[in-house]
Amino acid sequence: MAFPSSAPSRTALTIAFAVIYVVWGSTYLGIRLAVATLPPFLMAGSRFLVAGGLMAGWLTATSGFRATAHQWRDNAVIGAFLLLGGNGLISWAEQFIPSGMTALLVGAQPLLMVLTEGIWPGGHRPTKITWVGLALGFAGVAWLAAPWQHATAGGLKLGGLAAIFSGCVCWAFGSIYGRRVRQPAETLTGAAMQMLGGGAALMFVALVHGDFARFAPTAVSARSWLAFGYLIVMGSLVGFSCFVWLMKHSTPTRVSTYAYVNPLVAVFLGWLILGEPVTARTLAAAAVIVASVAIITTQRSRGAARPAAGFAPPDPGKPADALDIGRSSMKVGGS
Repeated sequence: MAFPSSAPSRTALTIAFAVIYVVWGSTYLGIRLAVATLPPFLMAGSRFLVAGGLMAGWLTATSGFRATAHQWRDNAVIGAFLLLGGNGLISWAEQFIPSGMTALLVGAQPLLMVLTEGIWPGGHRPTKITWVGLALGFAGVAWLAAPWQHATAGGLKLGGLAAIFSGCVCWAFGSIYGRRVRQPAETLTGAAMQMLGGGAALMFVALVHGDFARFAPTAVSARSWLAFGYLIVMGSLVGFSCFVWLMKHSTPTRVSTYAYVNPLVAVFLGWLILGEPVTARTLAAAAVIVASVAIITTQRSRGAARPAAGFAPPDPGKPADALDIGRSSMKVGGS
């Protein structure tokens, strides 16, 4: 998606925000529909290899695709954490966990981001108010997941919950690692390398997991194929392009508001299209999680101007830097 490079118009900003609000929120439903008949790791790996290849091809044909071996290595590592660890595990988990519930759980990603950055050498330490937000967020997640109901009707599969939170940890680690690479690539070039590197890692896991052996093209539904195409085009290409553009023409705090909206969009679409249940507890827990993310994001934006000693502020145009501001769903193509 092309946007003007000069001062953005209100219309362009509105369109870009609408895309990251609605499109990224809808990717949870897209993943749920895709993995209904497509093996999860094979689906995710193919998605990012295709999207990364298309982006790299477009860059080669227009501005040129230039990257050093060091940049390839760094972005392959980042892509493995973000796309294999983050998106791949969430794709696997959505075989068992409703898409709206998954989005709400992943909505707590900023909580893990703050904790990871707090223990990282040179990272920002949480403030007292941030600790309050963390406690509130974990309470909301625990209330939503309700592991004490696992053995009863309506309980969530613990394996799926573990995969989602493991994916969030991988996302946090990959994002913060990406902020500290010494030779960052140009924004879209880095995104293409991350998708290609992460896609290759996903395909290896798909081979080990047996996804290729289970894949039968004739058994894949038309709805899964359509969802797969939607994830490539709208989630990986259009959505991420809008995100990168907004990071250059708006403030991180405003862009990070997608972390509040995506779960609500996902819950609504899951209810509307798949009939996923929405209970009073779901809505109340969602409100608690959103409130905690709002508290933490506000504190992070206030503390961004006070980097730790010896720590250079990250480049706001770098993909992995931008990725650690809000939810995590891998937003190089949705979650």
